[in-house]
Amino acid sequence: MTTTTLAVLVPLLPFLGALAGLLLGRTAPGFVRPLAVLPILASLVVAVLVAARQGGGRAVDSATELTPTGSVPIELALHIDGFAALVAVLVGVVATCVQIYSTGYLHDDPRYPSYAALVSLFSSAMLLVVYSGDLIVLLVGWEVMGICSYFLVGHYWETPEARAASIKAFLVTKLGDVPFLIGLFALGTDAGSFRITKVLGAVATGGLHHPTLVALLLLAGVAGKSAQFPLHTWLPDAMAGPTPVSALIHAATMVAAGVYFIARLLPVFEASSAAMVVLAVMAAVTMAGSALAALAQDDIKRVLAYSTIGQLGYMAGALAVGDRGAAVFHLLAHGAFKALLFLAAGVIIHAAGTNSLAAMSRMKDLRVRVPDAYWTMTVALLALAAIPPFAGFFSKESVLGAAERVATGHTEHAPGAAGWIVLVVGLVTALLTAAYACRLWLLAFRGHGAEAPDHGRQPLVMNTVLWVLAVPSLAFGLTYRVLPDWFGGGDLAPTLTTSVLGTGLALTGALVTYAAWRHTTALAGRVALGAVAAHPEGGAGAVEAEAIATHAPAYGGVAYTADPADPGRLLLGPLHRHAAVGFHLDAVYDALFVRPVSAGANLVRFLDREVIETYVRGVAALPRLLGAAVRRAQTGNVQTYVSALLAGTLVLAVAALLVATGA
Repeated sequence: MTTTTLAVLVPLLPFLGALAGLLLGRTAPGFVRPLAVLPILASLVVAVLVAARQGGGRAVDSATELTPTGSVPIELALHIDGFAALVAVLVGVVATCVQIYSTGYLHDDPRYPSYAALVSLFSSAMLLVVYSGDLIVLLVGWEVMGICSYFLVGHYWETPEARAASIKAFLVTKLGDVPFLIGLFALGTDAGSFRITKVLGAVATGGLHHPTLVALLLLAGVAGKSAQFPLHTWLPDAMAGPTPVSALIHAATMVAAGVYFIARLLPVFEASSAAMVVLAVMAAVTMAGSALAALAQDDIKRVLAYSTIGQLGYMAGALAVGDRGAAVFHLLAHGAFKALLFLAAGVIIHAAGTNSLAAMSRMKDLRVRVPDAYWTMTVALLALAAIPPFAGFFSKESVLGAAERVATGHTEHAPGAAGWIVLVVGLVTALLTAAYACRLWLLAFRGHGAEAPDHGRQPLVMNTVLWVLAVPSLAFGLTYRVLPDWFGGGDLAPTLTTSVLGTGLALTGALVTYAAWRHTTALAGRVALGAVAAHPEGGAGAVEAEAIATHAPAYGGVAYTADPADPGRLLLGPLHRHAAVGFHLDAVYDALFVRPVSAGANLVRFLDREVIETYVRGVAALPRLLGAAVRRAQTGNVQTYVSALLAGTLVLAVAALLVATGA
């Protein structure tokens, strides 16, 4: 089989699995789980074969015209380079782990067949984006992911929080997709083709007439899909979906698509210095703002959601300094440990019966209830905090090293201002990241108070998946030495300056957070402030659904209860109240967009009901009244008719006389 044929099978297999799962979900429920796991597992195997054949060398290109358009052609094209090969393997690994994990997590969920089919379709759409060599075909996968996210985030549709989160995710991402679509058409028109290779060729020869405008339009779509400021607000609320869905969205699909898109078309953005500076500023605000917000969240999944936003900011920062190798390297490393973090969080939520870190901090020995989640999440949090030798250290240092080289003038891929912005804010964010990672670990696993509830052991498949993902969280950071060509042959080795500064700041953030926790715990008197009510028996998914329904701070207006043992309050001080609600950005959007649109809708409804409908009713009533009047005159009395005739004749005679006299 040729490499091209194998590559076609990678997105096709999970797509066929999704179709089969939807068709057989009700008639043959016994086939649902095999159809959920086996197609994506086979797709992973084929993706590994494609990566082995591609070998990080020359890109695999193949195309066939879909249909004649009369102008810019649309082609079913493949473009597989080292980046695409590695990202496809990441998507396959995470999607396979999520499907296996879900067989236990949603074991008793009656909607599991549709859920599994949507996850397969979601994965297929992302693989189409990764392998696509044509921008219009890429757009198809891009939009299918948005539709799948709507249904998956709203899986627990019985809860108003899940319904609102799914609608918000869909609308915010569509808000970015409108300029994104315009930018794609403008790019294809300038280049004369939607083929990625031809677009890049046109950029190299100066064929783009409006590079800044095109780049900024595309950035709007990327900001929506990859949850970058200011279109990031949908991602924390999307935690209302099942935890495996959160792992898939945050680690390998949806949010990764925007970063991957810029990496693939980086020369388009490099053609405009203004666009690179805008990207650097967007990344900087995203990194710092999300890290501060994560330090103030009470819900464990919202902490991880803001963490994802911040790490995506690092990837965008690497692209802003023109180093797509560093961006994709961090994308891959982050995918491994973030999937692990979310899946471990699912186990913890099941054990604790709540999403609330404040409630977990009042439970002792929770780590004893979930030893597998405890150890694997510790590994993942160390990787997130970029502590050597874990994977996050190498990938994050590659980003900071790239920014340092641009800032000091050693490379000229981007403006020096972009390098300084990414470097300084990236170092500050390293401190904040370690702080909120340490806070999460302390509140979840070092609680004091009542005994943690016992919901029984988690299914074996869930714990097995955690240990599988712990391996790349530990070892993936060294792949840049083993496979340098896969990352474009760039210099991804950590530099001494950023390694010392980054690691030092990370350790400082963790130690300060630990000291603050000791202080707040002592002030609280190490007294249990409450106990968590036991939840009814059921699958882990049932526990999470109930946690969503009962834990309003996680998904509603983020109203939170005071927790004297929370070090985040001490560290942030008066800023904590604002950070907990995402610095009121949702309130700003509500004032600028939601209320005016609602007011306009109410005005249209008023005009339709009181003006247009009144006019329509009047038009219908007038003939009815005239008919009633005429009907009353039809009495059937001959004398009445003769009298009316004589009266009419008299009136006409008088009128004729008056006219004649006037003449």
